Amino acid sequence: MKDNHLLSDYFEYLQFERGLSKNTIVAYQRDLQKFHKICKKSPLLSGGEEISFLLSNMHNTGQSARSQSRMLSSLRGFYTWAQEEKHIKQNPILLFENPRQYSTIPVVLSEKEVQKILDIIPVNEQFGKRDKTIMELLYACGLRVSETCELKLSLLRIKEGYIIVTGKGNKQRLVPIHKEAIKSIELYLKYERPNTKPNSKSSDTLFLSNRGGSLSRQSIFIKLKRFAAMAGIKKNISPHTMRHSFATHLIERGADLRVVQQLLGHESITTTEIYTHISAKHLRDKIAQYHPLNKQK
Repeated sequence: MKDNHLLSDYFEYLQFERGLSKNTIVAYQRDLQKFHKICKKSPLLSGGEEISFLLSNMHNTGQSARSQSRMLSSLRGFYTWAQEEKHIKQNPILLFENPRQYSTIPVVLSEKEVQKILDIIPVNEQFGKRDKTIMELLYACGLRVSETCELKLSLLRIKEGYIIVTGKGNKQRLVPIHKEAIKSIELYLKYERPNTKPNSKSSDTLFLSNRGGSLSRQSIFIKLKRFAAMAGIKKNISPHTMRHSFATHLIERGADLRVVQQLLGHESITTTEIYTHISAKHLRDKIAQYHPLNKQK
């Protein structure tokens, strides 16, 4: 894959899966394009020598440690994504000392907010049952938006109560389905999907666009934004927010971290541990709200 296409795919991932703001994505673009120029004739994914040269150049030109840390952070995100997508086998960024990270806790919806979104979806409109099913699965199964777009009819195990999800690196995992999501799938398959003729590439695809192809990540992103606005949700959310909410609510209700890791398809438990921080913040907020010593006189 050519470098320009590689970067384009990564920025699309940041926008429609991670739901990052335009300003944040622009900052990533600026850093990665700067690195791209430094690489000159070398492929973008060639290795660590170009990274070392870039950091040395930044140091020699008097750029601050903070700027260097930000650049490493941008490169870390890019190379981690590239490794997960199997564009590279080894991650060259691991050769460099990690700057201190001040990770931000992702936006999470409350259970009531999720229910508001699901309840507001107009299921009697054209493709309404499809859209309701998509939103149900994002939350009920904690799916990535790309996984939702690529769900296959042949991998549904409705009677058994689970689906087979193809995640990053084409790894498959079994994910149980909540009864409400099962009901939504059944209604969509019975009343809506038969009305759309799939194209030659999408005969086994669960969710079809009006043209019979697979839905794009962008279209699901836009739909969720619309439903959230209709439900009066002011938070800046993306499809990944439903996944964050799924994991956080499970942990808040006592689910084992290893179980959540399996359901999300995380290779490392450290990736899943962010949800324990979210849960801890939730508890602190509740104490601040309800503890008698915090009540105003």
